[in-house]
Amino acid sequence: MTEIQQAGTDREQGADEASEKMAPVDSSGGTATGEQTGPRSGRDWRAVWWFGRPSDRTALLIWFFWEVACYIYLVLAAPGRTEDPILDRFNRYDSYNFEDIAKYGYDGRPEDQDSPRLVAFFPGLPLLLRVLHLVIPDLRLALVLVSFVASAVVAVALSRLSESYREGSGHWTVLAFFCSPFAVFLLAGYTEALFLALAIPAWLLARQGRWETAAVCAAFASSIRISGLFLALGLVVQFLVSRDGLRTTGGWRKAPWLLLPGVPVLAYMIYLWHRTGDLMAWKAAEAQYWGRYPEAPWNVFINTWHRSFDEPALTTSYREEILSAIVLVVLIIARLIRRNWADFAYLAPQAVALLAMSSFYMSVGRASLLWWPLYISVGVVGSRRPWAFMAYIAVAAPVMAINVGNFTTGAWVG
Repeated sequence: MTEIQQAGTDREQGADEASEKMAPVDSSGGTATGEQTGPRSGRDWRAVWWFGRPSDRTALLIWFFWEVACYIYLVLAAPGRTEDPILDRFNRYDSYNFEDIAKYGYDGRPEDQDSPRLVAFFPGLPLLLRVLHLVIPDLRLALVLVSFVASAVVAVALSRLSESYREGSGHWTVLAFFCSPFAVFLLAGYTEALFLALAIPAWLLARQGRWETAAVCAAFASSIRISGLFLALGLVVQFLVSRDGLRTTGGWRKAPWLLLPGVPVLAYMIYLWHRTGDLMAWKAAEAQYWGRYPEAPWNVFINTWHRSFDEPALTTSYREEILSAIVLVVLIIARLIRRNWADFAYLAPQAVALLAMSSFYMSVGRASLLWWPLYISVGVVGSRRPWAFMAYIAVAAPVMAINVGNFTTGAWVG
C-alpha cells in the first residue's frame, strides 16, 4: 500500500458516519478503481462530483483567474499593434481552416485555390463546430467557447491526475500548466484544449482501471488530431504494465477496447481514400503546404537554427521551438531512466513526429501543452520544493504573457 493509499485509509477510518455518506472518495487514495462507498442518491453524487473536492475548486479558480489575466493582457497589448475585434484576436491561422471545414466541408470556400490543404485537419473539431453552428451563428464565438469550456475541464482533470501521483500536488500542476509559455493556445480557436479535455481524463481513467471509458475518451481524442494515436499507444503500454490491466483476472477481455481509438483515424483515412485515392492524403497535405516531411533530426535542428537568423521577425519563435525540442528530449530520457513506460510510449512518438518528420521545428512549443507528464513533474517537485516552482514561474509566466500579446495581435508564436 502506498503512502497516499494509507493516508486515504486513515482518513476513512477517522470519519464519522455522516461524513462517510456525503464526502467524496479520493480516487488518488483509498481506491484505485474509483468505486464509491455508502448509499448516495444521483443528485447527491452529482453535487459531490462537481463541488465536493477542494482540489477541483482550486483548479477551477486557477483556470478562471488565468482567463481573466489573459483577457487583461490581451487588451493592454492591443494599442498600436491591432484594432481587430476581440473574437478575431483569438481566431487566427489554423482557426480559419476549422471554420471553413465546418461551413463548406473539405471542399473549402469556392474561391479558395488551396483548399486541398484542409484534409490535413482531422474532422473532430469541425464536426463539433457544425453542430454548435445550429445555435451559435458566429463560428468564431463557437471556437472560443469550445476552448473556454474545454480548458476548464482540463484544469480539473489535470488536478485529479496529478493528485493520483502525489496528494497535494494538483494545484501546483494546474498552475504550472496554465503558466506554460504556449498556454495562449488554450484560449485560441485551436485543438489543444479540446484534445486535452479528452486525453487527460482518458489517462486518469486508465490509472483507475476503467479501461473501457478510457478507450472511449481516447477515441474522441483521436478524431481531433493524430496525437490520439500516441495517446492510444500510451494506454496500451499502461494496460500491459498496470496491476489493474492485463494482469487482473479476466483482464484480457478488456484488451479489445484499446483498439477503439484507432477507429476514428481509420474511418478518416478511408474517407480520404474515397475522396482522393490516398489513404494518407492528410500527411501529403502537411508535406505540401507546411513542409512536414521526413528529415534527419540533425538537419531539422540546423534548418531551424538558420531560420532563426534568416527571418528576424520570427527569431524568438524559432528559438522557443528549439528550446521546446530540447525539453521534450530531456523529458523522454527522464521517463526512460525512471522506467515509466506508459509516459515514454506516449511521448516518444511525438518526438519522432515533431523532430524528424518536418523540415524544421514547427509547432513543437504548441505541442508542449500535450506533455502533461512534464507539468505533473513540475507540480510534484513544486509541492516538495516551492522555491523550484517559483523559479519555473519566474521563467514561464513572462514568456506566456508575451506570447498571449503576440498571438492576439497577429504575430506567429508556434
